[in-house]
Amino acid sequence: MTQGAGQGPEAERTATLRDFRVPAYVHETGPYGHSTHPGDVAPPHEEAYPEGYPEGYTPTERNLPVVNRGDTLQVSVDPAVVPQPVDGPGALFVVGDVHGYLDELVAALQEKGLIDSAGNWCAGTARLWFLGDFTDRGPDGIGVIDLVMRLSAEAAAAGGYCKALMGNHELLLLGAKRFGDTPVNSGAGTATFQAAWLLNGGQKTDMDRLQDHHLQWMARLDAMEAVDGHLLVHSDTTAYLDYGDSIEAVNDTVRETLTRNDADEVWDLFRKFTKRFSFRDEGGADHVRSLLDTYGGTRIVHGHSPIPYLLGEVGSEDGEDGGGPVVEGPHVYADGLAIAMDGGVTMAGKLLVQQLPLDI
Repeated sequence: MTQGAGQGPEAERTATLRDFRVPAYVHETGPYGHSTHPGDVAPPHEEAYPEGYPEGYTPTERNLPVVNRGDTLQVSVDPAVVPQPVDGPGALFVVGDVHGYLDELVAALQEKGLIDSAGNWCAGTARLWFLGDFTDRGPDGIGVIDLVMRLSAEAAAAGGYCKALMGNHELLLLGAKRFGDTPVNSGAGTATFQAAWLLNGGQKTDMDRLQDHHLQWMARLDAMEAVDGHLLVHSDTTAYLDYGDSIEAVNDTVRETLTRNDADEVWDLFRKFTKRFSFRDEGGADHVRSLLDTYGGTRIVHGHSPIPYLLGEVGSEDGEDGGGPVVEGPHVYADGLAIAMDGGVTMAGKLLVQQLPLDI
């Protein structure tokens, strides 16, 4: 996977969103109210799916189903300096969903010793994987992508690497830009990428700043990878099995789907990537094993489903102290075979950066 460097223009930060509500501008009236331009505002989401959500489509809103579980474990990890090996590959780190929270990402990377006070790579041969979902809901998704692209070049120059996986929100932003309000076959009436993007926290500032090199970078991202016995994916779903029986086959199929630029095919890919909770509850460990048996690895590491939801907790809407979920580290579950990395930063949780393997 090739990832380049690039810095977008500086932009004024918007107010930080701390919940999953639809942005206020979705319901505004004005010059964009009835526009069909992909970067403009779509109708309210209540009109986007008049016949109900498509089968299997799980928009990430605050009312996701949750189940309190007693067999779960959170891992609290103290800040540490990145170890530099005498030979061989450097330390391995993974990053959960960022969703536009650039300041939180910078702070978390600095805490782990991966970037310095100026925001430059300082971890030598360390290896860093982002698990997807860089944009939407938070104030600066394009800034997040620019940072990841730049760190990719800086890490490679230092003998390490910084790489990223495809999340459902990358597919969503690509679809909103490419197809706008073109109707797609959702399986439950008319749907559009533009409406779904807005429903899922799309930020107009991100769309306005989106450039060709951002789109090309997102379209080339892998869907999954195996590193040091860990199977890295974005979504906690078995839908990856629909796209191939090897990691290479899955990644090739996803890229080929995006290359064909067919709205219905891309929508189906997005819909499957939004599925969640496959590893939770009864049979969850068996679902994890089905992926590990097919693609290799001893543990699966994923983002997508916020840990507070997996634990049966919800955060405050205003992000005030004492009202949000308590997330100290990754969530280990499914007989210890799955590691969840989405700390719920969009709901006043925590943006997680974690060194692997976990010492548990």
